[in-house]
Amino acid sequence: MLFDYPIKAAFGRVLPKSKIYEHAGPSKGLKELFVRQVDQIVWKYKLAPETINLPSTKAVGEIQIFHLSLKTGELKDDVLRCIDKAVPFPIIFELNYEDKCKVMACYKRSNEADSTKWVTSDYFGTQWLPQNTPRSALPVVLNLTSLYESLLDPLLPHKSLPQEPLAARIARMESIRWKEHEIRQLELRLQREKQFNRKVEINAEIRAIKLEIEGLIEPSRVRN
Repeated sequence: MLFDYPIKAAFGRVLPKSKIYEHAGPSKGLKELFVRQVDQIVWKYKLAPETINLPSTKAVGEIQIFHLSLKTGELKDDVLRCIDKAVPFPIIFELNYEDKCKVMACYKRSNEADSTKWVTSDYFGTQWLPQNTPRSALPVVLNLTSLYESLLDPLLPHKSLPQEPLAARIARMESIRWKEHEIRQLELRLQREKQFNRKVEINAEIRAIKLEIEGLIEPSRVRN
């Protein structure tokens, strides 16, 4: 889903990669990724009390919208994480390549032990969408925390459970991803395995993990 951000919130400032490097201290390899994959970074919108008339909260003081023009259709999450490390506010990224657009973000929150540092989740995102995809109005919410959660919601692959806080939902999505990774690793082992008994054992492991994933996606259906 693409959102139509208010004109009053427009910031429109090109952010030099050197500024990201200065604040995030990326490795040489990560800088090379920036050079290969990112053409330009534009700080497109600033969603704050003075620009969208929503009160800030202790958790979310502002939300930034960054437009990244890509040189290829690929962007490693490490690049986004580096930008998130450099900017002390939650960020929603809109990636642009040729005539397509894709929205990505992680769940970003301050570290409880050190409020000057940030904790970031995995990255989640939409599929590539045509640039002319109609944009939706921002949801009607009470504060910037609620807005941030509403902007993240369409990026998450599975629906929330009743009364599930966002942090818990994110943790559940990360668990699903990890278990899907485990299945891919087991499937590779299965392809290489020659012994029939081991194939049976690996298949049983795969089935068990798939059942765990089903339980994470829809617990009530598995219990029933």
